[in-house]
Amino acid sequence: MLAVTVSVTSPAAAGALTRVEPNEQDRTFLHQAHQGNLAEIQAGEAAQDKAASETVRKLGAKLIKDHTKLDRDLRRVAEQAQVDLPSEPSAAQRRQLQQVAARSGAEFDRAWLASQIAGHRQALADGATEVRDGSSPEVKKLATDAKPIVQHHLDLLVDADDGASHPQ
Repeated sequence: MLAVTVSVTSPAAAGALTRVEPNEQDRTFLHQAHQGNLAEIQAGEAAQDKAASETVRKLGAKLIKDHTKLDRDLRRVAEQAQVDLPSEPSAAQRRQLQQVAARSGAEFDRAWLASQIAGHRQALADGATEVRDGSSPEVKKLATDAKPIVQHHLDLLVDADDGASHPQ
């Protein structure tokens, strides 16, 4: 007679065995990405209030929607990794938004687009650094999953900026 031994491990225990503690890069990415999401949401709200063009208002609404979802996922991973997150965008991000929001009309739109293009390019660079140097599979997955969304935003922003720079 053949005896069969079955070992059952709960998914939680299995996850605990394979979970990698976040390294400094993972923690830095979580902080920067969270602050970036908060800044993008606030910038989207500013675009809703101040934009001269319908294109910038629509982009603002898209940023609010997409970065709210990205940040929800990020907060969940940060909580699981026991990483405390800041409660607001960085001082530099807040200053940038104040400078943009101080403008009006087409000048606001141009400044808003320029700041969003720079911010999205930085977010892509931060994500690439996380994928390369991070240790936590969960945090690296956040960066990987966010990349096509952030790239799409960047493409839309660049297209809108080209249209604003070259009105017909």
